[in-house]
Amino acid sequence: MKPVAKEAAVTAPAVRKRYAPAERAAILALVAKATENGKATLKAVLQHEGVSEQTYYNWKNAAGKSAARAAITPSAGDDLKALVALEAENLKLRKELAAKLRAENAELRKRLGKA
Repeated sequence: MKPVAKEAAVTAPAVRKRYAPAERAAILALVAKATENGKATLKAVLQHEGVSEQTYYNWKNAAGKSAARAAITPSAGDDLKALVALEAENLKLRKELAAKLRAENAELRKRLGKA
């Protein structure tokens, strides 16, 4: 009788699931609702949904950043208008300063008798 070698249990690698942004938002909302007021633990809810904690936190951070960008975007038009106004005022002040310096320079030349 030949000795039988122990065969290693062969398991298929885990299939990576891709979630659409709408699915991510739904899961984030579900987790927030389920964990508010200590009704359930974060770990239990994520395990039930089949999402790892790291994935959850990555999604949460990405959602926070996109929300921050969305909050900044509407005021971008106002910022642009303000920037254009400031640039126009800056140009006007530069011209006034140049004229003032030319007049002052001419006055000094007259005093020194060079003009």
